[in-house]
Amino acid sequence: MALVAGAALLGVALGGAFTKSGGGRAALPAPPAAPAVVVVTPTPTPEATAEAVTGATETTGATKKAAAKAPTATEQKADAQRFSSNELAHVPANWVAGFYPIYAEAQKVYGVNWLLIASVHKQETAFSTHPTTYHGRNFANCCAGPMQFNVTNGPVSTWKRYMNSFARGSRPANYPHKTAKHPSIYDDYDAIMAGAALLRDNGAGKNLDAAAWRAAYDYYGHDATGVSYASEVLARAIGWGQKAFCINCLTDGSLMTAVDAAWGAPVRSALDAAAAQDDDEPKALAASKKK
Repeated sequence: MALVAGAALLGVALGGAFTKSGGGRAALPAPPAAPAVVVVTPTPTPEATAEAVTGATETTGATKKAAAKAPTATEQKADAQRFSSNELAHVPANWVAGFYPIYAEAQKVYGVNWLLIASVHKQETAFSTHPTTYHGRNFANCCAGPMQFNVTNGPVSTWKRYMNSFARGSRPANYPHKTAKHPSIYDDYDAIMAGAALLRDNGAGKNLDAAAWRAAYDYYGHDATGVSYASEVLARAIGWGQKAFCINCLTDGSLMTAVDAAWGAPVRSALDAAAAQDDDEPKALAASKKK
C-alpha cells in the first residue's frame, strides 16, 4: 500500500493537480525555491585537510552506540550498484522541489548544511525515487525509507534512536510522501529530519569540510565502500555549492578525485594497513607455534 501511495503522490507531483476554469487549466503554483547556499567550499587539497580525518577509521560518534557488522563483499557490490543507479537516475525538478522545505527545516533545526543532507538523500534513494523507498527493507534486509536508516542494528537500532527527531521542527503542510502516522521511516519529513540529526551528531555542520566527510563516512559505515560513499557525497555537495543545485548533473569527477585525495585516501590507507596487520597476526601465531 505504501508503494502504491508513493507512486500516486509521485504522479501528482510530476503531473500537477489542476482545476478547470472556463474549460481550461488553472495555472499551477510556482514550486518552492531551493534553500540558499549557506557556505561555498573551496576544492580541498590533501596538504590542508588530511590531518582532519585522523582517527576516522575508528567507530566514533553516534554510530559507536549501535555499530553494525561490516557488510559482506556481496552487500558492498550491491551498494555500489545502487549508488551508481541513483547517481544516473533522472528525477523531475517538480518532485525534488517538494523536499526543499524539509531540507530548509532540517538545516535550521540541526545546523547541518542542506546540500549535505540532499546529497545523502540522492545517494541513498535518488531523492526518494528508488523502487523500495516507501515499502519494505533494502536488499540486505537492514535498512529502509528515504534515508535508508538501519532498523536491525543494536538492541536499539539507529532508526529508533533518531525516529523522533522530527518533533524539533515544524512539519511542512505538503511534501511528497506524508504518512498518516508519525514517526514513520517512510515519511520523507520524519526520515530527512532523522538523517540531519544523525549527521549533526556525527560532527557535520554548515561547512562542507573534513568533519562533514567524516559524518558521511559514519553514516554509511567504516569500510572501503564507506570511504567511497563519503567522498562522492561530499564532492556532490561541494559541487552544488560552487556552481548550482543540479538535480540530474553527474558528480564532477575531478572534484571527487580531489575530495577523495584530501579526506578519503588517509582513511583508506589506514584501513588497508589494519587489514594487512590482521592478515599477519595468524601467520605470526602459526610461526610462533612452530618454534
